[in-house]
Amino acid sequence: MNPSNALIDALGRQHEPAPGARIVCLVPSITELLCELGLASQLVGRTGFCIHPHDVVAAIPKVGGTKDVNIEKIRKLAPTHVVVNIDENEKPTVDRLGEFVPHIVVTHPNTPRDNLGLARLMGGIFGREQAAERWCAAFEAEYAALKSEPAGPARTVLYCIWQDPWMAVSSDTYIASMLAELGWQVPRLGKGERYPRFEWSQALVDGLDAVLLSTEPYRFTEAHADALEKQIGIPVILVDGEMMSWYGSRALEGLRYLRKLRGAVEG
Repeated sequence: MNPSNALIDALGRQHEPAPGARIVCLVPSITELLCELGLASQLVGRTGFCIHPHDVVAAIPKVGGTKDVNIEKIRKLAPTHVVVNIDENEKPTVDRLGEFVPHIVVTHPNTPRDNLGLARLMGGIFGREQAAERWCAAFEAEYAALKSEPAGPARTVLYCIWQDPWMAVSSDTYIASMLAELGWQVPRLGKGERYPRFEWSQALVDGLDAVLLSTEPYRFTEAHADALEKQIGIPVILVDGEMMSWYGSRALEGLRYLRKLRGAVEG
């Protein structure tokens, strides 16, 4: 049995404290969290999608995208640790990095409360335990505020992330877990894919209370929402994709955002 404070990543690998680490982070939301914990000066590389906090990350070298990572750039940066995510980064890339990076830290938060473990893992490995605990206390306060509100009726909402082809999220995603905090569920689509493609049909629309169009990864706009609402005849709401899908420090704002979203859907 591992002690409760063991630094165990998503693959079950134990890490040791490394307060002087040289860090490359390939996960945008975790880059933001590391900066929140006071680790910006130890970040030696990030992806081009790691855009928050803008003024801080602007000085950190880019190493490609989350999928098209520049291996040689990372090699030249000589990191001691690379932070990756099971959904965001591809295993062959991570395996190649593991050939020369001493420590690969794998993350995989699936629910809002997984952010507590994520913050403690980052704080514990990189010597920012107190900052992580302060963040966790703030998260617990926001979570308690969300849960203190009266629960609304159960709803089924379709959360769309792409069009041409249309794609949505399934129930085993972080986004669906965020929606579940409001008592909302997403419909079963496809054949078990996490981000299934779908076609609009009357049967699908009849089973929905609302459609949510995310501002990322596809850049849906209010114009898209207005046009789709006229087409299908049920409420269609534009939602901030960062607030719904970015874990790490953005999750604090995400919990507040959920409270606003509940009001928008339930009127």
